[in-house]
Amino acid sequence: MGARCSKFSICWFQSHLKATVLESSDLDNGGKGEKQTWPSFTEFSLEQMKAATNGFSSDNIVSEHGEKAPNVVYKGKLLKNDHWVAVKRFNKFAWPDPRQFLEEARAVGSLRSERLANLIGCCCEGEERLLVAEFMPHETLAKHLFHWENQPMKWAMRLRVALYLVQALEYCSSKGRALYHDLNAYRILFDNDGNPRLSCFGLMKNSRDGKSYSTNLAFTPPEYLRTGRVTAESVVYSFGTLLLDLMSGKHIPPSHALDLICGKNFLMLMDSALEGHFSNDDGEELVRLASRCLQYEARERPNAKSLVVSLMSLQKEAEVPSYVLMGIPQGTTSPKQPLSLTPFGEACLRFDLTAIHEILEKMGYKDDEGIANEPNAGHLEL
Repeated sequence: MGARCSKFSICWFQSHLKATVLESSDLDNGGKGEKQTWPSFTEFSLEQMKAATNGFSSDNIVSEHGEKAPNVVYKGKLLKNDHWVAVKRFNKFAWPDPRQFLEEARAVGSLRSERLANLIGCCCEGEERLLVAEFMPHETLAKHLFHWENQPMKWAMRLRVALYLVQALEYCSSKGRALYHDLNAYRILFDNDGNPRLSCFGLMKNSRDGKSYSTNLAFTPPEYLRTGRVTAESVVYSFGTLLLDLMSGKHIPPSHALDLICGKNFLMLMDSALEGHFSNDDGEELVRLASRCLQYEARERPNAKSLVVSLMSLQKEAEVPSYVLMGIPQGTTSPKQPLSLTPFGEACLRFDLTAIHEILEKMGYKDDEGIANEPNAGHLEL
């Protein structure tokens, strides 16, 4: 996979961060010293899923590539509690064995962490295989890094994303789910408060027709190209590619990045939008971590626990909430629902003067009779 660099020595730092950046041991309960209430794992009926997604309407699709994707993700709303969810619908050949699907879903559904977009249920009826997860309303890391509109992601937020992500990986590893399939910027989502969370969908073991890496082969771990198997070290390699994404604001092939790193041209990796907003020492440390994650030999890569320690020491503006750093509204609990309009309101919205005139005529409105016969404003409901 391109140039190799010599191993770097590990630097260990004491963390002096404030309580808003959580230690890994706090992840089960959100670091609040009390038990977090999580939704229990539920096996939904197909009728419930159809009701939640408006019959799997194309208007509810939120996944990349829309209906053309082999497995489609829909935004849905559970009728029993009005909770918004993300529903992943596999194609009918993905999980031929319903027992295997249910076992995997229940195992992943047993995980609960503030660093995950948790799996709260599934559906397995006939040929249908669906996963139901917490809905994250503030888009993906790919959107905020590669396709931002109002402002580029701040340096402090990029460091926070790296920490929260590796904390999620460490938590999963501690629960016996160290393997994550196709870790990339589309798998990281932002919750109501702007905090990054790792999608639970990648924790499911590979289905029969699925691929562990759907991205360009230039970004896949070297050992996966040789063996076709995902290991815990492969996940660390993918985390290294995400560090490159965070530093550069682009999806740079690791081989190209390692060439720059070995040539001590790491500043060429950095996002130009970050100029003047980070110290060279911090930039060098993040580059060092990325290069270690991207080592050709899997055994030379660090584990998630050591990465947590290193990234904790780099955090900036730890007391500032994520939604402030992200420049998004706080506590957006659900996506906006479509505005429900009467026929008159819809005609006004599309500036359809003919339809407006016809509706007014039906209501008895006459232009030439003056104001006296104007319809009651209370009847003109939008």
